[in-house]
Amino acid sequence: MHASDVMDEALSGRVLMGGSAEGALLYAGTGLSLWGGVDPYTSEVIDRHHPLSGSLLSGRVLAIPCGRGSCTGSSVMLEMLLNGHAPAALLLAEPDEILTLGVLVAQVLFGRAIPVLCLGRDGFERLAGGVWARIEDDRVTLHPQRPADDWRGVMASDAGPLPEGLALDADDRALLEGAHGKAAQAAMQILLRMAALQGAKDLLDVTQAHIDGCIYTGPASLRFARQLVEWGAKVRVPTTLNSISVDHRRWRELGVDKDFGEPASAVGDAYMAMGAQLSYTCAPYLLDSAPGLGDQVVWAESNAVVYANSVLGARTLKYPDYLDICIALTGRAPNVGSHRDEGRLATLRVDVELPAAHDESLYPLLGYHIGSLCGSRIPVVEGLQALAPDSDALKAFGAAFATTSAAPMFHVAGVTPEAPDVATALGGQAPRQQLRVTPADLVATWRELDRASEPTVQLVSLGNPHFSASECASLAQLLAGRRKHPDVALVITLGRAVQEQARAAGHVQVLQDFGALLVNDTCWCMLGEPIIPPHCTTLITNSAKYAHYGPGLAGRQVHFGSLAACVEAACSARADGGVPAWLSGEAH
Repeated sequence: MHASDVMDEALSGRVLMGGSAEGALLYAGTGLSLWGGVDPYTSEVIDRHHPLSGSLLSGRVLAIPCGRGSCTGSSVMLEMLLNGHAPAALLLAEPDEILTLGVLVAQVLFGRAIPVLCLGRDGFERLAGGVWARIEDDRVTLHPQRPADDWRGVMASDAGPLPEGLALDADDRALLEGAHGKAAQAAMQILLRMAALQGAKDLLDVTQAHIDGCIYTGPASLRFARQLVEWGAKVRVPTTLNSISVDHRRWRELGVDKDFGEPASAVGDAYMAMGAQLSYTCAPYLLDSAPGLGDQVVWAESNAVVYANSVLGARTLKYPDYLDICIALTGRAPNVGSHRDEGRLATLRVDVELPAAHDESLYPLLGYHIGSLCGSRIPVVEGLQALAPDSDALKAFGAAFATTSAAPMFHVAGVTPEAPDVATALGGQAPRQQLRVTPADLVATWRELDRASEPTVQLVSLGNPHFSASECASLAQLLAGRRKHPDVALVITLGRAVQEQARAAGHVQVLQDFGALLVNDTCWCMLGEPIIPPHCTTLITNSAKYAHYGPGLAGRQVHFGSLAACVEAACSARADGGVPAWLSGEAH
């Protein structure tokens, strides 16, 4: 029964953040990534693949089953709360740490919040068709129209009492009591509340951190970082930084407006002042400091988390922006989820029927498709062992998987370190569900990614996530003897360390001789004009992640294709589009 079929239906749920509010109900049965999916300055849903595309969230009760995709959703939530464009309340089918954390940080540091309730799957589905929702503590009342009374919601006065029952050691208590400074104290307060939300019983030590919160999403992201610096924040474990929103050394030279470039650089500087290393890459697994099998770490940035867990066998949750730095300041993390053996087991089996032939675009295509099937469930993928996918293939698969899934990891039977076979990945249990992926399924997903209507392209976008040294070598080989079309820009984002490796190997010179622009420190999910040429209407990328986010973030039409197809487009200024022959020949 849907909400529209009843009068004033009441539901109850678990309070993730308290308070009361009401508003027009905006419901979708599909998870939403706020980063890349919502404009924090207007609250418009800009994810052009989402059923709520074009809707405004401001002042409405947003009902989505969960978040998905980027860890930066917490930062977008904070921006909207501080700039007055936040939803009135958030209703979920399952607890979502990323979205809830944004509200929690706003409450603890800035005294702003909205109610967040988890209704469970059955309760959430009863919201479908609802018109108006009123939230009072753990209760949601659905009305067929806005009530005529004078009722007004009340924001929770604080984040509530610290949770009881978590086992804390003497140093944890010292942090909580302020013995290590105000920043560490606030970080511990936020950490304990999130640990309770996650159901943790105790905390564990981490050996390193990777911070995604250094992305500039707006004034709130800089305000948060500077507040921690003002309070004396210093990281307690080795800490690397994700891509920031500009090339820190060259943003002026690249023509970035100072009203964006200065605060975006300042966010990076603030995290450096806390003791983080200058890395500025969304692919920290390419650094010498990458963790190993079984290492307990705190990594944020969705593709990095998935790669760390799945390919390296390190252990991290899919940490939201801002919780990452809280853990780096305390050196402690919730002992829950994929930090634990049982939290890393697959519950979903996906059997892949491979096409007769393929190129490397198979991997992002598969990752995107399988991620869309998983929700928050960890899959084990069967059928790729014979292909022996390398680190670049798994990077592309993982980034695409992290775009459409809320899961922290995947297993590939016979390939990834914790899945020598399907049975081991499942922990000896039968899968709760078994799915099959066919070439015909992948044809439909290709068309979802390759949606541009115009064949003419003005931009080739490479490096989402950041290019590896081996990708630089492959591209240099493809460019040998070729000439770039004068009307096309070829832009590659990559980390400083990788660029120096590629320079030493002679590949950077080949790329630059062809006319490629190499950009450090930032990535495509943050890039805008003028690096994206103002006259550009259509681009091509080999990244399923950017093919998903690009239409909303860049406002351009996007073609998806292999690296070779991207090179052809750079030379001809055309992307003929369509499903490639190796895949279309298998569709029925």
